[in-house]
Amino acid sequence: MSLERNEPGSGKPGKVYLIGAGPGAADLITVRGARILAQAEVVLHDALVTEDMLQLCPQAVKISVGKRSGQRSTAQTHINQQLVECAAQYKLVVRLKGGDPMMFGRADEELRALEEAGIEIEVVPGITTALAAAAATKHPLTKRGIARSVAFFTSSTAPNQPEQMALPDCDTLVQYMGGKEAMATARRLLAQGRPPDLPVVVVENCSRSNQCIMRLKLSELEQGLSHFTGPVLVMIGEAFAARNPTDAGT
Repeated sequence: MSLERNEPGSGKPGKVYLIGAGPGAADLITVRGARILAQAEVVLHDALVTEDMLQLCPQAVKISVGKRSGQRSTAQTHINQQLVECAAQYKLVVRLKGGDPMMFGRADEELRALEEAGIEIEVVPGITTALAAAAATKHPLTKRGIARSVAFFTSSTAPNQPEQMALPDCDTLVQYMGGKEAMATARRLLAQGRPPDLPVVVVENCSRSNQCIMRLKLSELEQGLSHFTGPVLVMIGEAFAARNPTDAGT
């Protein structure tokens, strides 16, 4: 694949790839994602993308457009503009997102901006954190006779939406970006009649060298997760009950 830069005034934009980096570990990116990343001319990456992952594209110009909840970050409208501008300048542009681009990744806004500009796009899926966390904790999200439905949700909302939206009615609940919001989720579930001893598994920095796994009960989750500083995923449901006594600890 050629890495020739677009000629100024050529009028033909380059192609943009929205690539899922996976949950964190560099070797969990897909083969296709790694191959395209190694040929990219410019990479616009999230804050959750690790330095090890960026080493897969030493030839590329790297632009940090990190978005972390509760922290200063690049405005989405500016990211959209940067993607369009990069496509006008380069043949192969990568937008590298943690997890999967189509799961809580603001992909719709970026796709709309690129489509409106007439830019060719390809989406390369990645391993979303919920699946990586299930593997890391050795707890399937579904369990025959116990958990037949799974819901992924986040408490983050758009500016014109209410802060508290209805919780999904499923056997297994997986809350993305659930660090600060986990306490409110637990209180709402308890108010709905969910049992206080309902199993909960919390995974911080999933798949990374500093991964932390905590197993607790819904009543304990109500006390909050203030001591976690990295990206947190909260999994709730009977599917996470310990298979043997040694699984019950942190």
